[in-house]
Amino acid sequence: MFEEASKGYPDTEIGLSILSGDTADVYFVRARTILEKEGLDPVVTMEVFSNGRGILCGIKEAIDLLRQAPGYDGQVWAMEEGEAFSPKEVVLRITGRYSSFGLYETAVLGMLAHSSGWATAAKQCVEAAVGAPVISFGARHVHPRVADIMDYAAIVGGCIAGSTPAGAKLAGLAPSGTMPHALILVFGDTVKAALAFDRYMPPEVPRIVLVDTFKDEVEESLRVAEALGSHLQGVRLDTPSERGRVTPSLVNEVRAHLDLAGHKQVKIVVTGGITPERITLFKEMKSPVDAFGVGSYISGASPIEFTGDIKEVDGRPVAKRGRLPGITPNPRLVRVKY
Repeated sequence: MFEEASKGYPDTEIGLSILSGDTADVYFVRARTILEKEGLDPVVTMEVFSNGRGILCGIKEAIDLLRQAPGYDGQVWAMEEGEAFSPKEVVLRITGRYSSFGLYETAVLGMLAHSSGWATAAKQCVEAAVGAPVISFGARHVHPRVADIMDYAAIVGGCIAGSTPAGAKLAGLAPSGTMPHALILVFGDTVKAALAFDRYMPPEVPRIVLVDTFKDEVEESLRVAEALGSHLQGVRLDTPSERGRVTPSLVNEVRAHLDLAGHKQVKIVVTGGITPERITLFKEMKSPVDAFGVGSYISGASPIEFTGDIKEVDGRPVAKRGRLPGITPNPRLVRVKY
C-alpha cells in the first residue's frame, strides 16, 4: 500500500466510475484494448508537468487512485502537496506496466488541474490577508461531487478550514461555518436565532452570528452582543451587493461601537464576494477584519493545465517531437513509499 511520506490525511475514496475507466478519455480505453490484443504491455515511465505555475494539489488523490487501481504495483515519485511548482517542472513520475495505469491518465491530470487551480487561488487570498485567517466558503458554487475536493485544495492553499464536513475530513480538520440567513429568517429575529444557536450547538462550535439580515449591521451586532454576552465570539458581515457590500468603513463602524459597548472580545468576520483585491483594500485601509470567508474566487478558479508524457518504454528513452527523451531530473521529487 502506498503511503505518502509527508502527509497523514485520510485516503480519498476513488469512485467506481474512475477505477473502471468510464471517466477516461475514450482513446485510452481503445489503446488498452489494442495493446492487449497485440500482447504488448511494456514497463513505461510517465512524467506529469504543467506549462503554468501555481500551488500543487491533487497529488495525494492521484496516489490514492494508483493505490486503489487493480494490479498497479509500480513506483511513484512526486512533489509534496502544497509546494509551488514552475512551468515545465515535473511534479509526478509514474513507472509501471502500461496496462496497470495508462487508463488513468485523464483522471490524474484532472485531479491535479482542478485541485491546483483551487489551491493557487486560495494561496492568493491567504497572501493578501497577511496573517488574517481565510476560510473556504465556496462549496455552493461547485457540483457536490467535488465540493470536498475543493475545500481540501483550499486548505492545502493555506485556508484554515473549509465549510463542508467532507472536505474538512479529507484535511483532518473540523468544518467551519456560522449560521445561514435561512435560520434567522425562519426565527424572524437575529437575536432569537443566535440564542437558539448558543443553546443547541456543542461548545466547540464558535459562536459567530450573522448580523446583516434584518437591521443595520451595527445595531444587530450590539443586540447580539448584549444578548449572548461573553458567549459571543464574533459577528459575520455579509452585506449583499444590493446594499453596497461590506466596506472598510462599515467594519470600522461596527468595531468602534462594539468596543464602546465593552465587547472588545467580539471578532469581525467578513464574507461576500471576497477576492485578493478586496482583501488588500481592507488591509490598506487598516480595517480591523479578523477573518475572511472566500467563496467563488476559490471555487471558480480556472484549472491549471497539466500534461502527461511517456518518457521511457522498457528502459529506453522516448518522447514525442518537441520533448526531450528520457527521464527529466527534478531533485524535489520524493519516492512514495509503499
